[in-house]
Amino acid sequence: MGLRIQTNTQAINAHRALWTNDIQMAKSLERLSSGFRVNRAADDAAGLSMSMKFVADIRAMGAASRNVSQASSLLQIAEGGEDQIVAMLQRLKELATQAASANSSANLTDLNTEAQKLISEIDRIANSTTWQGTVLLNGYGIKSVDKTLTAVNCYNLNVDNAADSQYSVTGTESVSITVKRLSDSVSQTLTVQASGEATYNFSSLGISFKTTAAASSATLALLVVSALDGMSVNVDSITFQVGEKNGSNYQIQFKIDDSRASALSVNGLSLSTMSGAQTAMDKVDAALVALSTIRAGIGAAMNRLEYSSANLAIAIENASAANSVVRDVDMAAEMTTFTKTQILIQAGTAMLAQANSSPQLVLSLFGGR
Repeated sequence: MGLRIQTNTQAINAHRALWTNDIQMAKSLERLSSGFRVNRAADDAAGLSMSMKFVADIRAMGAASRNVSQASSLLQIAEGGEDQIVAMLQRLKELATQAASANSSANLTDLNTEAQKLISEIDRIANSTTWQGTVLLNGYGIKSVDKTLTAVNCYNLNVDNAADSQYSVTGTESVSITVKRLSDSVSQTLTVQASGEATYNFSSLGISFKTTAAASSATLALLVVSALDGMSVNVDSITFQVGEKNGSNYQIQFKIDDSRASALSVNGLSLSTMSGAQTAMDKVDAALVALSTIRAGIGAAMNRLEYSSANLAIAIENASAANSVVRDVDMAAEMTTFTKTQILIQAGTAMLAQANSSPQLVLSLFGGR
């Protein structure tokens, strides 16, 4: 055999094998300690790209699931308020039935007093049933108006608490402005203020606007009438994001119609006369039908959200499983690779030592005789 000392080919080969096994050992250690098969793009570029998309979708679906839970809580709060309004309408029907009979003619005043208190309580509950400060039973949704307050030095038209209806606006120069809700003929009149800077709050109708210091009280009413008369307030559905992508298939929309006494047409009831009580019976019946429709809408939305929540839970589970297949390491298989590599490194180290000692045989050639 040839003996060379300048280039130890055997040692080079053994070192290369040892170096390769050492790299594999480092990868196995990283995978076993992290639990991931793919720790960087170099491990599996396509796999890492797929995993990143899966993780983004999983986290988005988690947020959507929380959106669904909160929307369900909102509807449950609204349902609780509606339930109490139904109870009061049922009591109103009972009072009206009693007042419509001749045997109760001596007690009409007392019956009417309780009825008026109940009507006030309907409005109180409708205006105080809130979610995070947002009133739910005065027409919950996106309020929009088809008119713009273009009057000079008038601004900030607010219809957030206005009912879904058309409105007439009339006014007298330098005197007053009257807004009337046409659906139930409820109206409110405010006096035109002498000072320009003011807030005109039609609280009974949920409409307000402001004027600057430069507003002219002499022509203010006429300007407002010109800009707003015949305006319509519409309540549009609110969108709740219940999926991981933007689009109608990943969203649920709903609104809650106005449940105040005026919207139910019971705000003008009077049981002070038998004829009034008889009329009240019909109006309360109509109000109960209207409220049943509102509650049915709430129930339908709650059912949709419940199914959406269940679907999201399944989607998160399946997406997590898919991501695991792409990125997570098979611990048993990787431990097998680690053990094999560990043995190869030990053997390679021993063989490298042997290869490094081979050139020492050359020294025996210098031993002389």
